[in-house]
Amino acid sequence: MAQCLVIVKVGGFGFLRGCLKEFNHQQTRGLVNVKLKWVKDRALDFVVASERDLKAASILVSVISSSPQCCLPVYRLTCHRGQLGLPHDLKLATFIRRYPSVFVESYDFWGGGARVPCFGLTPEALQLHQEELNVLEQNRMDFINRLRKLLMLTQAWTLPLQTLDQLKWDLGLPYDYVHSVIPYHRDLFSFVHLPDDRVGLKLLSWDKDLAVSQLQRNSARQQKEEDVRSGCLAFPVGFTRGFGLKRKCMEWLKEWQTLPYTSPYSDASHLDPRTDVSEKRIVGVFHELLHLTINKKTERKNVSNLRKPLALPQKFTKVFERHPGIFYISNKCATQTVILREAYDRQKLLEKHPTVELRENFAKLLRKGFLDRSKGLYKKNKGDGIDVDPYADGIGNNQFSSEEESDNNLFYEYDSDEQHEPRIHL
Repeated sequence: MAQCLVIVKVGGFGFLRGCLKEFNHQQTRGLVNVKLKWVKDRALDFVVASERDLKAASILVSVISSSPQCCLPVYRLTCHRGQLGLPHDLKLATFIRRYPSVFVESYDFWGGGARVPCFGLTPEALQLHQEELNVLEQNRMDFINRLRKLLMLTQAWTLPLQTLDQLKWDLGLPYDYVHSVIPYHRDLFSFVHLPDDRVGLKLLSWDKDLAVSQLQRNSARQQKEEDVRSGCLAFPVGFTRGFGLKRKCMEWLKEWQTLPYTSPYSDASHLDPRTDVSEKRIVGVFHELLHLTINKKTERKNVSNLRKPLALPQKFTKVFERHPGIFYISNKCATQTVILREAYDRQKLLEKHPTVELRENFAKLLRKGFLDRSKGLYKKNKGDGIDVDPYADGIGNNQFSSEEESDNNLFYEYDSDEQHEPRIHL
């Protein structure tokens, strides 16, 4: 075998390059039992922690802004709680009151004379939401193509709506994409009934121009010409500062990078799932999937339902642990988030989508209201019925109110296999 050049930069990125072996030899070579340690990356952990509550607040803004009066009673918001990812013991009204720079509280009297809290939006929040709508319209085809590429990764070009709902935030799709986007592209998408009686979204045609992975696009300018011709594409690899890679692991990684790269858009049914070649294809699938997201990250649970659609073997998410130089798993915010390392320079996302910049501005608005409230700038008079929020140590604290939500039938965790279908006319 020809000698292979390996470049690994600690705290940075480089390519582990190599050349192609005989395919039959690789197919007979089993999956090498190598386990690399997990090392904390404070910079990437900060990326996850800094977006705490951002998704939940953004969804609530979308829901409230879609109402005729831009104001809804709290019980009308609770039906959306399952998608917010809030802790079980945190009251929805308590969460909303943390951010007075975004949400405005009022009261109304409903049946029986009950005084019910209602929530609207501040002018600043409405302005940011309008800017978001403008960005969505200006980048409509970009989001459409991201959705098309995601469906092209699947065997039947189809995914259940619940699975897409878990990924829509990461893809940058609008909250109501099922009604605001899909009906205007009937030539591309169709709603279908799935064998398990769920509703799915199906791509109607294949686009060969879209069936090129990001690694293939980057390889033309980043990798050797002979490697590109032979199909020996290496993934960008970087490790957390202080990460010690043993010689045995280095040799395995060096050889693993020389294996053929199988495009995530091509048929991989001929690959033996018990080999390193198959594992490299799985890494390629998630490398592409994370590139389709606007922040180059997603919660690990969001991909748990993708095994069958993507034709992946059991325990397919183990590749995240086996390849810490490609993926980083953050345990911040009481969940596991998978991050594509090459997309970040410490805390900085290297390529920012316009939607990402808007979300950053929204996060600043949330933070401002939270800090002002903690300083007592939004004090209420006694008798207003305002809950005491124990979330007083700043964004990132994991302590919440232990009071139960008034509606005991809420979906407290968003499990895509257990959510009700949106009403779709097929």
